Amino acid sequence: MTKRLMYSVLLTALAVNLFFGAQVYLRSAEVAEKNDVYGNLRLFSLVLERVRNDYVDGENLTYQDLIYGALKGMLSTLDPHSEFMEPQKYDELKKDTEGKFGGVGIQVGLRGEYLTVIAPMDDTPASRAGIMSGDRILKIDGRSTEKISLTEAVNRMRGAPGTEVVLTVLRPSTGATKDHKLVRADIAVETVKDIHGKREFSVDDDKLGYVRLTQFGEATGEELDRALKKLHDQKMRGLVLDLRNNPGGLLDQAAHVCERFVQPRQLVVTTEGRDPSERREYRAGRRGERTTVPMVVLVNGGSASASEIVAGCLQDLKRAVVLGEKTFGKGSVQSIIPLQDGAALRLTTAKYYTPSHKVIHEKGIEPDIVVPVPIEDADALLLQRTPGLIESLDAERQERFGAVRDIQLERALDLLKGITLYTHRAPDSDRRPDTKPMAAKAD
Repeated sequence: MTKRLMYSVLLTALAVNLFFGAQVYLRSAEVAEKNDVYGNLRLFSLVLERVRNDYVDGENLTYQDLIYGALKGMLSTLDPHSEFMEPQKYDELKKDTEGKFGGVGIQVGLRGEYLTVIAPMDDTPASRAGIMSGDRILKIDGRSTEKISLTEAVNRMRGAPGTEVVLTVLRPSTGATKDHKLVRADIAVETVKDIHGKREFSVDDDKLGYVRLTQFGEATGEELDRALKKLHDQKMRGLVLDLRNNPGGLLDQAAHVCERFVQPRQLVVTTEGRDPSERREYRAGRRGERTTVPMVVLVNGGSASASEIVAGCLQDLKRAVVLGEKTFGKGSVQSIIPLQDGAALRLTTAKYYTPSHKVIHEKGIEPDIVVPVPIEDADALLLQRTPGLIESLDAERQERFGAVRDIQLERALDLLKGITLYTHRAPDSDRRPDTKPMAAKAD
């Protein structure tokens, strides 16, 4: 009886082992089949030839058409920011970073299934029409944006200056949908502006300066140097760095901006990808004069990418107080890989991490001081920051929109006033009688 029971247990264990072993083998075989390079390339070649030979309009197709289409489809399955760029698209990207292109002046991203405005660029057709961060673009020239790729969306909105494009926009905060007929223009981007949307840069009565970065282009660091020099020449005591509605741009320019305010060799941001050995560190260089005055950085939901790098760095290092609203949360790195025929690959290869190793992507930067702004006031402030737009309105709307106060900027200036008042009174305390004996002994 005991032997029979033992045999039964052994047979049961063997059966269980065989069953699970078979499952592991089948799963391994399935994984191996999916990762079989040559087998899958044979499948691709078979489909390619079948389409080329049997598709009803196949005579109008070239192998390049089919390969380009396959590459676009492959990259679009990865994430909203990876894409295959044909030569024309790659040329447009290079123009973007050089600071000039034809379009409506709008930065977009995909939030869930919606084509969403990250931020309109200052003094462009989009900003003058009142399009705002968070708006959803439902249609472009009457064609739905459902399941659209970022590449296609940008291509539809871009075009020769003087041509028209109609954007159907939904504002989630109000539920209102509106058609905006925009006339495309040459978008020449000046990335560093003063409080009046110009490039004059003067301090106020309290010797406080203000600089707004609209995005991070190739010349942003140099433009910022010139602005800071003008402010320092006026004996600036504190600085507001406004990154609201700044959609980002070049990673190296974010590092160049940070190095104006932190110690040389200070870690600004790290990028980490699939291979831990490829971790890259961006540190402040030694170029130019460093600004040491107290700072407040303004951010909101339209602050993304490079803006979040700067805000996160200065916040982590306690170099500035970050004030406003939570940022957008676009913290991934896209590497541009040129290809042999003038095309290029934009591939998400890493994510950004602040100096304290906080992830930015889909998290955003939480302000030290949260100051929310009602959506109606945000609309009005957008109008105020666009030179000449308030003046183009009728008298009633000029009065209504012009009277809205920028409470975030007011809080930032009040905070700097307090800090600078304390800082400039501090030397007086060193001359108190009870400190003099200590100084003498130290000598």
